[in-house]
Amino acid sequence: MGELCIRGPWIASEYFNDPQPDKFHDGWLVTGDVAKIDAEQYLLIADRSKDLIKSGGEWISSVDLENHIVGMPEIAQAAVVAQPHPKWDERPVALVVMAPGQSLDKDAVLEHCSQIFAKWQLPDDVIATDAIPLTSTGKIDKKTIRAKLTAEGYQLPDQR
Repeated sequence: MGELCIRGPWIASEYFNDPQPDKFHDGWLVTGDVAKIDAEQYLLIADRSKDLIKSGGEWISSVDLENHIVGMPEIAQAAVVAQPHPKWDERPVALVVMAPGQSLDKDAVLEHCSQIFAKWQLPDDVIATDAIPLTSTGKIDKKTIRAKLTAEGYQLPDQR
């Protein structure tokens, strides 16, 4: 995986009335996406670079965790965000909206994730919430989630 950069005749060399040199590198537009090319030469976008979780020098895809968690029938929505950790830099925390009539079983979520993720990739905490904030384009608003956790003084379970 690596950072996705693109260039071509339809890629602007700067934004109209707002040049942003940090968005370009040697003529390439830095998209902010992390991607890879699979064996069949398809481009697979894994995550936004700002939403990757760096834990102990390894990268964890929040999108991969979210997609897997929301595959559980008892979970309607899921969001995974990084939370600071003094030893590992960051650790993943999952916020979930339960399907109607369901209640959260943290162990079941972790067991479900352990089917395809390594132990170090598993969320350190799973939190039930009534709603996951979305942006105006319908994407998960992780910036708002991180700010809310910070404002509430949230701490990872092993830091409490």
